[in-house]
Amino acid sequence: MAARAAPANRINTYVWNGVDRTGKRLSGQIKSADELFVRDQLRKRGVLQARVRRKSALFEKRQKVTAADIAYFTRQLATMLEAGVPMVSSFDIIGRGHDNPAMTELLMDIKGQVEGGLSLHEALAKHPRQFGELYVNLVAAGEQAGILDDVLGKLSVFLEKTEALKRKVRSAMFYPAAVVAVGFIVTAILLVFVIPQFESLFQGFGADLPALTRFVVDLSEGFRQWWWSAMLTVIAAVVIAFQAYQRSERFRDFLDRVVLRIPLIGEIVRKGTVARYARTLSTMFAAGVPLVEAMESVARAAGNVVYEKGIRSVRDEVATGSSLHVSMENSGLFAHMVNQMVAIGEESGSVDHMLGKVADFYEDEVDQMVNRLTSLMEPLIMSVLGVIVGGLVIAMYLPIFKLAAVF
Repeated sequence: MAARAAPANRINTYVWNGVDRTGKRLSGQIKSADELFVRDQLRKRGVLQARVRRKSALFEKRQKVTAADIAYFTRQLATMLEAGVPMVSSFDIIGRGHDNPAMTELLMDIKGQVEGGLSLHEALAKHPRQFGELYVNLVAAGEQAGILDDVLGKLSVFLEKTEALKRKVRSAMFYPAAVVAVGFIVTAILLVFVIPQFESLFQGFGADLPALTRFVVDLSEGFRQWWWSAMLTVIAAVVIAFQAYQRSERFRDFLDRVVLRIPLIGEIVRKGTVARYARTLSTMFAAGVPLVEAMESVARAAGNVVYEKGIRSVRDEVATGSSLHVSMENSGLFAHMVNQMVAIGEESGSVDHMLGKVADFYEDEVDQMVNRLTSLMEPLIMSVLGVIVGGLVIAMYLPIFKLAAVF
């Protein structure tokens, strides 16, 4: 019976069972683009009488290509090209050995386009969600200059540093978010289930309730009656704000400016943006991308509208003949140390190296500031939650204390 081939470049899960040379029964799963490859792998493993069937897509969990996947792939491809492995073979080896089926499918698609005659940057440009303009431009510069392996190595460092910084911020924010979520759930349980029991008890006292108790009882009644309305309002506000940020440049500009003015958080955003600017520009300089052209990609990667506009103004000044450090100083967005490091780099012809040092410095600064912010937020959040939950408990016991005082 002829083997059924899966659709080209689509990665499926194949379930197999068979016996080895000693007669021991074996089974397992293999992810592949076609059944023939699975059978070939089983023969190499010494599996005899193999029965192979494709697992239904209904039972497969669809994975996404993450930024970490792209960074890992870039590092692997740089290493293999540096070792002299042909590009098509490199894609085949990396793709077949990847744990993420979606990433394997992506790499097999790019491999097919490269085999069809496209250059690597042209094939990557067909997948803008996974490979942004900055990535494609750097690969194009590397191909043009004949230093693709070197550019991919620097690009992998850039992606790994960026991902490490994002992971650090996410992990620092997880604990406060988890505490706030648990606090909200506990408060909701008290308002919905506990306080109504006390309310029925207070009705037999025959006396006016203290002001705090009356407020909490009214709050409980309002929450039980309107909780769904409040939740829908919050969800709608978040969705509207997100859509406005995505679609309205004026709202995005306003929000980015407000964030930069928030104590401590604004400083973290500012230093993180400068670190991203320095790291991106350093990588593009090292790849040989012309400065004016590089500045446009750097502006798009800034992540903050204020800095995006400022970097574009720097680009315009550089295009008219001004030096980079003078243009950066005129923008008013960069610290004196950053401008001085760039000036030294321009004098010594090592701008990419100096910008890399700036990026390292500011990434360490962001790391330390995130740790400080976490250490400040923990006691603050616990204090606020303690006041809220403790206030609810005290409000419920005040009438009991008042009744005990009477007797």
